[in-house]
Amino acid sequence: MPIVKVNGTELFYEDTGGSGEPILFSHGLLWNTSLFAPQVAALKDRYRCVVYDHRGQGQSADARGSEIGMDLLTDDAVALIAALKLGKVHFCGLSMGGFVGMRLAARHPQLVRSLILCETSADAEPAENVAKYRKLNFVARWLSLKFVSAKVMPILFGQTSLSDPGRAAEKTAWKAQLDGNRRSIWRAVNGVINRRAVIDELPRISAPTLVIVGDEDVATVPAKAERIAKAIPHARLVRIPKAGHSSTVEQPQAVNAAILDFLAPLA
Repeated sequence: MPIVKVNGTELFYEDTGGSGEPILFSHGLLWNTSLFAPQVAALKDRYRCVVYDHRGQGQSADARGSEIGMDLLTDDAVALIAALKLGKVHFCGLSMGGFVGMRLAARHPQLVRSLILCETSADAEPAENVAKYRKLNFVARWLSLKFVSAKVMPILFGQTSLSDPGRAAEKTAWKAQLDGNRRSIWRAVNGVINRRAVIDELPRISAPTLVIVGDEDVATVPAKAERIAKAIPHARLVRIPKAGHSSTVEQPQAVNAAILDFLAPLA
């Protein structure tokens, strides 16, 4: 199992290798490297695709303390890029991964060739969400995510995906992945709930940027993506029809097409 020791932790990663320009994929809360499996499959022949699990999630080491903050995760990404000798990367982050990507591109521009932000926000967590998320997190910490996953699924996935009888097997797999999170996931959830806004940092981002949002995303609504695209100089915004907060697996072909179209002139 590929593990790299960086920044006082151990991160699980997968690397397709090859001589292509590196793309580093950073997943969302409650997920792992599998969130980008369709993108890696589509891009690995042209790019070196590296996906990793955040500390406290997937197969990476657990964490201590009351929360896993976004600044810490950004430092992890910086250290990972150095440890794997990736150089300047195309960085693709979804939700939590997008929180990391914006901080990375604004604070470490020498490491980011381009930035792809999926289903994310540059704002703090909306006050109307905080109490609900804390209650769900309390149950997940002391019992298991299995007891609240039915309420979390409509947050992570769009209604088109959830109501499609032809996707029953996928929905079962998505729920199993969600249920499989460790109880210690509460630290990562706290990091998301307590994050501060970085909208004021976005004008410093100089890397070409693509912002992707599902038109059914209720966790980070399309208006959040529009706000990011307006704040980052020359950013491009793409809406994905019939996708929620997990567009990379809900509508992978549309997401892949948007990424390939964005990356092509940068090669």
